[in-house]
Amino acid sequence: MVQGELEYLTQGQVDQFYQDGYIRIPSFLSQDQVSSLLQRSKILLEGFSLEDHPLIKFTTSDKNHVGDDYFLNSGDKIRYFLEEDAVDENGQLTRDKTKVVNKIGHGALLPLHMLDPVFRNITLENEKLKAVARDLRFHHDPVGEPDILSNSGANVDPLIGGAVPEHNDSTFLYTSPPTALGFWIPLERCTPTNGALSFLPGSHLTTPITKRFVRLPGGGTGFEQISPSVSPALDTSATSKVAAETSASEGQYILEACEPGDLVLIHGNVLHKSERNTSRKTRYAYTFHMIDTPPYAHYDEKNWLQPTLSMPFPKILGAPNEITRPTTGF
Repeated sequence: MVQGELEYLTQGQVDQFYQDGYIRIPSFLSQDQVSSLLQRSKILLEGFSLEDHPLIKFTTSDKNHVGDDYFLNSGDKIRYFLEEDAVDENGQLTRDKTKVVNKIGHGALLPLHMLDPVFRNITLENEKLKAVARDLRFHHDPVGEPDILSNSGANVDPLIGGAVPEHNDSTFLYTSPPTALGFWIPLERCTPTNGALSFLPGSHLTTPITKRFVRLPGGGTGFEQISPSVSPALDTSATSKVAAETSASEGQYILEACEPGDLVLIHGNVLHKSERNTSRKTRYAYTFHMIDTPPYAHYDEKNWLQPTLSMPFPKILGAPNEITRPTTGF
């Protein structure tokens, strides 16, 4: 499907990615690399201060999403987002602070790239990762988007940490045309009982991007419907919307159990989810995204996450990639 000499992936893996919308690459990171990332992540959690934290939550659902300054101004700062059940009705944490953090993000990637050799080695200086990006030929000139450490649905206590509902990443990381590509690396075993990811294979070929997560003109964040001119497959009638969403969700989800250090590549349009953690095992994962840059794709001011002059999204490759993409699924 994609022509040219491959550096790391096999042609079968490339074809599977474009067919299913995701692939799992076993043992992408060494155990030493995994241990270093996990240790550094736990150090960040231990240093998490509650004194200036608004005790807000992070969720991928359409309702009750965070919309304050702490969330919107996270593009160049380390921010800590809590599980949905982390705070009781009196505003107090229901568990120890290290057990209620859903996500460390979103700008954590950028200062860590500059200050922490472990994170920098895994991303900006990882030649294997660059080879994977070139082999996929998904982008011309990609930059990294900071969506860092996720313990989503994976806390030790099974009474906290919700499921991550069905979604695609292009809704939350929108470019025109869609170019989001996720890199998801488990730092611990991911099993059916502790929140392993599940995917709907091929849904990136059939699921139009019908909405995007944006900064609202009056403040905060919300979902904006995408017009037919932006998404030609979208019919704006309510009946057609419901039909499209129902059709997109049909089919059998495939659960991808993973070992520490595996790499899961996720097409921005593919539907995926994870169930609530019912075990007493955590499920830490390191994740980030790549998007294409102008003139190949447009990242506009409506997006909730904005780079800053001091910390722009970092370039991943050197010269722009001369690519020939498949004509479907993008």
